[in-house]
Amino acid sequence: MDWIAKHALSLTILVPFITCLLILLVPPERKTVIRVMAAVATSITLLISLWLCFRFDFAKGGIQFEERLEWVPLAGVSYHLGVDGVSITLVLLTAFIIFTGVFASWTIEYRTKDFLSLLLFLVTGVFGVFVSIDLFFFFLFYEVAVLPMYLLIGIWGTGRKEYSAMKLTLYLLLGSAFILVGMLAVYFLSPTGTFDIPELLQTAKFTVEQQRVLFLMFYVGFGILAGIWPLHTWSPDGHASAPTAVSMLHAGVLMKLGAFGVLRVGMSLLPEGAQYWAPLMGTIAVINIVYGAFSAMGQTDLKYVIAYSSVSHMGVVMLGLAGMNAVSLTGSTLQMFAHGIMTGLFFALVGLVYEKSHTRDILKMGGFAEKMPGIAVAFVVGGLSSFGLPGTSGFVAEFLTFWGVWQSYPWMTYIGVAGIVITATYVLRVVQKVFLGKRPEGYDDLPDARTTEWVALVVLGAILIITGIVPRLLTDFLNVGVHDYLKLLGKV
Repeated sequence: MDWIAKHALSLTILVPFITCLLILLVPPERKTVIRVMAAVATSITLLISLWLCFRFDFAKGGIQFEERLEWVPLAGVSYHLGVDGVSITLVLLTAFIIFTGVFASWTIEYRTKDFLSLLLFLVTGVFGVFVSIDLFFFFLFYEVAVLPMYLLIGIWGTGRKEYSAMKLTLYLLLGSAFILVGMLAVYFLSPTGTFDIPELLQTAKFTVEQQRVLFLMFYVGFGILAGIWPLHTWSPDGHASAPTAVSMLHAGVLMKLGAFGVLRVGMSLLPEGAQYWAPLMGTIAVINIVYGAFSAMGQTDLKYVIAYSSVSHMGVVMLGLAGMNAVSLTGSTLQMFAHGIMTGLFFALVGLVYEKSHTRDILKMGGFAEKMPGIAVAFVVGGLSSFGLPGTSGFVAEFLTFWGVWQSYPWMTYIGVAGIVITATYVLRVVQKVFLGKRPEGYDDLPDARTTEWVALVVLGAILIITGIVPRLLTDFLNVGVHDYLKLLGKV
């Protein structure tokens, strides 16, 4: 038990990775066994994540549950893991999304073995990014999290899946090139020649000019994955073509890797560069919010509505980071969690609607609530959180973000808040078009969610409401983590 406690972070990485390898040994026709193995593995990671949250020491703060093993001492590379108040909430988010994503994929029949093994391999990288505090392993896990998307979309996707998979991969590799160059520059400019982030924070002293250049490189590199305008165009296509569980992970977790990278690497190591570019970050963020919301409102494909919605909501995340004060950073990081859960729920619902009605065209739908009331209720819960109705986690996250940004850039708050009105417009329009009104002919036998499909809807919907009513379940962690970043930014 002591060994498990000391290596809990490694287990979050190893459990899905080892299960991925074990699934490859199972005959492909034994699909139920493969699904159960994936469900058990994700259940274990969820339990470990919850255990980490219960054991987190709020009074101590800083990096906790550290593990360190020298890997290539000559090159300054070490297997160094740890979580702070921000990253532990993102580990928990990932655990919830992959757990529900497996159940949302329960009905996949085509190459089930390959699909679930790749899904677990992808989430291995996601966990690795959130717990790594060595730049080398941070980048390594980052690539592990990104590259399987090409196969997952290209093989199991729908529509223009080959085009979307290639576009996504090329854009994200472009971002990786910026990150790699910036990471190597940090390494060679540091006096001790190390990739270890805590050591870099103590020893590396970059000039103002170096910080400005390097932060911009990290912002662009990580920002591509976060969907910043105008480098966001891969995201809607990728979302729309991906299978359900991949869309859930893509929007729910992978886009958060980009925002987290800006915070963990860019803002902590290069605080003066971050403050110099903050107005640009905020300006692009408000463009994201309004542009993404208007684009979502103009879509007739249900999945594209949610895809552009993610572009808009990630603008709120990046706007909070640009505010660089305690309230805005807490709101931004809470928005990462709230949007991750909400968009995971949305894509699970879109997948169910498409599977049962065989269309994503909103104009061909109507009156579905009569036949699928459970799915309709879950969609309304996600929609209410999307435009920040009080009582949902989306409200708390957006309220804190805009309150904090008001203290730094009031004009950005005016524009950003307009996005809420647009969001409410397209969400209510979708609810009315899809679930209310007269049902077209041919949809009299629509079934509601089945047993395994209820898992994702109930779990994710409940989290949106519980964290909206009791936000301290998350903000206590985030306040501790944000305080550490504010010290690095010289704001405390």
